[in-house]
Amino acid sequence: MRETLNTIIFGTKTPAGKFFDLALIWAIVISVVLILLATIDAISEEYRRGLYMAEWVFTILFTIEYALRIYSARDRKQYIFSFYGVVDLLSILPLYISLIFPQASYLLVIRLLRVLRIFRVLKLLRYMKDANLLLRSLWHSRRKIMVFFGTVLIMCVIIGSVMYAVEGPENGFTSIPKSIYWTIVTITTVGYGDITPQTNFGQGLAAATMLLGYSIIAVPTGIITSQMASELRRDTMLLNCLACGRGNHETEARFCLKCGAELPNDLAEPEDDVS
Repeated sequence: MRETLNTIIFGTKTPAGKFFDLALIWAIVISVVLILLATIDAISEEYRRGLYMAEWVFTILFTIEYALRIYSARDRKQYIFSFYGVVDLLSILPLYISLIFPQASYLLVIRLLRVLRIFRVLKLLRYMKDANLLLRSLWHSRRKIMVFFGTVLIMCVIIGSVMYAVEGPENGFTSIPKSIYWTIVTITTVGYGDITPQTNFGQGLAAATMLLGYSIIAVPTGIITSQMASELRRDTMLLNCLACGRGNHETEARFCLKCGAELPNDLAEPEDDVS
């Protein structure tokens, strides 16, 4: 029974597995749509009871799914602490936790928990073929990205401190943290306009900050794109012809470019989706 459930829940090759995945995708989409509709006052007031009951139905279904995944997983601990395992847990916890806080004084906590249910949309990542490629690229680029953001943060602190000294409270720069906020808004080219420098030096520094923002905005994109290219090359290396050994095929290729033999199409499952 456990092996059969593992094939259906974690596998995608059998008709039962495909049906399970399709049904789960629809359940996720419908539940997320209901969560969004519940935040509209007119709909929430008129269909409050129906939305509440539907939310419990979906929560119970996802709870059963989570329990079955734990039961059928070959490595239960690895699944529970994997990315998808944590997402599966987050998708069901909020409604149960909200039962502990029925008092009116905890309405803000309940609202936060209700918003956290939107994490169900992350469950869809399991069924998006290229999502794991993006996740792997972000994970392998994490150090470069952290160094980049750390450098940008240091620059924002320095520029914000200078702007505070130059402009002062009389021009809206009432503190260094608020000046850093202005720097971040400016360097990201958002420019709310709620705080603007008035002195000539401040305006010159603001112009330099804007140009700096344009010059560095593409850096994280380049880092991630480079890593994604490496991951794509790695994926093509995985697909080798069993007849002649020819590698470097596209992931969607069905036949060998060299000998024409049919290629294996059962590539390894995504790293984070533990079966």
